[in-house]
Amino acid sequence: MKIKKTPMRTCVVTKEKCEKRDLLRIVRTPEGNVILDPTGKANGRGAYLKKDEEVIKKAKTSKILDRILEVDIPDNIYEEAKNMCE
Repeated sequence: MKIKKTPMRTCVVTKEKCEKRDLLRIVRTPEGNVILDPTGKANGRGAYLKKDEEVIKKAKTSKILDRILEVDIPDNIYEEAKNMCE
């Protein structure tokens, strides 16, 4: 029987490779909206963050998501991400 590979993605803050299920995906949709993508399948440009409050806080202060997604990230996205970590 064939063994399934687990998808690995890199956190944009820590540059650490983790399994996809251990990360949060933040997406800029083609319309320019920014959403959290719990399914990992939303259409648009995405970036991954570790499910850790410290990493989310660091992403907010360094504005790394703003640069990667090329749009201003609203504060409520960071709050939603913190809630998903718990």
